[in-house]
Amino acid sequence: MAAIGNASESDDPACGAYLPLEEAAWLYQADQMCPEDLPMTAAQAIAAGVDTPALCELAGLPRLADPRYIRDAFEQALAESGIAIPDHHLARRYALRRLATRFIAGEVALAESASDEWSQVEVETAEERAFLALLPPCACCIEYTLGLEEAVWEAQLRIAARALVSSRTVGPGL
Repeated sequence: MAAIGNASESDDPACGAYLPLEEAAWLYQADQMCPEDLPMTAAQAIAAGVDTPALCELAGLPRLADPRYIRDAFEQALAESGIAIPDHHLARRYALRRLATRFIAGEVALAESASDEWSQVEVETAEERAFLALLPPCACCIEYTLGLEEAVWEAQLRIAARALVSSRTVGPGL
């Protein structure tokens, strides 16, 4: 299968290293990909030479089609392409690692990395725990929840992100 760019994250360096439909499956399962972006992802896969009936159907859907129909078509396209949808737990761990990758690359601002979205991720490694421990529920809570000034927090987050990215344990292609 040829590598293609992801419609919603085409500037994301993580996309180039993996099969995009496989990465889309991981992001989809981790609730990191909106259903309305899936038809464009399918269209890009077709442009790259991937061709299945469900992929063609999905590529022809409008962004505002019923999200349930888009999801069904996407799951069928993945099945026809031989791509398994990962376990939600593993997909969320991959999304956390992807956040670290994007943070290191300067694609995610400090304020964007602070979110209560990550509080429910079940981590398994010391690197995941260290990175997750530095993600407060919101940017205004950095000093209150972590007891750190923003510059100190950014430095510690960068160190933890690098450690997490270098210890890749889950994700597409593994």
